[in-house]
Amino acid sequence: MARFTPHWLNVLRGGALVATLGLTLSAPLAQAADRELLNTSYDIARELFAEINPQFVTYWKDKTGEDVEIKQSHAGSSKQARAIMQGLRADVVTFNQVTDVDVLAEKAHLIPADWQQRLPNHSSPYYSTMAFLVRKGNPKHIESWQDLAKQDVKLVFPNPKTSGNARYTYLAAWAAANDFDNGDETKIRDYMKRMLGNVAVFDTGGRGATTTFVERGIGDVLITFESEVNNIRNQYGKDDYEVVVPKTDILAEFPVTWIDEYVKRNGTEDLAKGYLNYLYSDEAQRTLANFYYRVNNDKIAAEFADRFPETKLLRVEDVFGSWQDAMATHFSSGGELDQLLRR
Repeated sequence: MARFTPHWLNVLRGGALVATLGLTLSAPLAQAADRELLNTSYDIARELFAEINPQFVTYWKDKTGEDVEIKQSHAGSSKQARAIMQGLRADVVTFNQVTDVDVLAEKAHLIPADWQQRLPNHSSPYYSTMAFLVRKGNPKHIESWQDLAKQDVKLVFPNPKTSGNARYTYLAAWAAANDFDNGDETKIRDYMKRMLGNVAVFDTGGRGATTTFVERGIGDVLITFESEVNNIRNQYGKDDYEVVVPKTDILAEFPVTWIDEYVKRNGTEDLAKGYLNYLYSDEAQRTLANFYYRVNNDKIAAEFADRFPETKLLRVEDVFGSWQDAMATHFSSGGELDQLLRR
């Protein structure tokens, strides 16, 4: 996996400067692309799509004879959704939280309300869960969510107010506490208060949290997606870090959609649909699994089964009612998160 790259290109699209984009050139530089497509994605997906995009360019060329160029924009998915609502004419989104796509339908009316029915698995070509990255030897003996509330443990993960990644962490911790405390809300809140009190740094996004933990050396545990912790360990040294996947965890789906309003303006509707459908192909599913994302393709999942420890995956909808309920109850102003941090 390549070293993490900084944002380095500000683009003007749709009449306003609305995002900082990491540009992925997926067609040969010597030949101008016939068309280009902008994929707006979550913070830690840079390396993943740097691998997938050239594969798609080759696939599309073989299928249609057309040379295309794929551009990438990366930031927290909530921030990306706001940029699109403010005029960033993205062709497709590949996010890590359903509500950040829903807002494009409910508030901006850029996509239909039934967008999840347009592609398989509720328009989620891959999924993940939360995992812990600990330092060599696991000196604090971190094995479960309960261990994160120990007095001598310092945690690093993004701010749930700004990061879908962190909202999964928060909800996974609450769901696990609900499981081991048999739904006793007094005990759950006591656990959550202690766990949140152990946070050394709330970064704005997943990549910032990685930098804090790995490069600045802060904290005993980095909590992020299973895919990210494995790729960090492979990049920075398998002998320096260990990965822990708790026995009870949360299902983290990665929703995708084309932006109907913008693909019509951009003349990219067929290209956008082709790109997202390609994510379900054997080739793309194999790449996803190689980046430690879990896939629903049974054949590819079997090939990579040894990479993914068994864990009880709880659905947000089953524990919290719905994503909308979870957002309103836990992450709104004055909600559970704010109250826990004040106590």
